[in-house]
Amino acid sequence: MVRNRVKRRLRAIMSARVPGLPEGTAVVIRALPPAADASFTDLASDVDGALRHALAKAAR
Repeated sequence: MVRNRVKRRLRAIMSARVPGLPEGTAVVIRALPPAADASFTDLASDVDGALRHALAKAAR
C-alpha cells in the first residue's frame, strides 16, 4: 500500500533525526497526498526543512 510505504519512509527519516532533537521534543508529521509520489530524498528534504522551521520557532 502507498500509505504504508510513505509511513515507513517517514519513520526511517525521523529515526535518523530524533537523536539530534532537544530532549523532550515531540514531533507530529502529517503526510499530505503528494507525499505518495515523492522520492525518499524529497521527503527527507521536506522533513529537514520543517524541523528547522519548528526548532527556530521554538527558540524565539
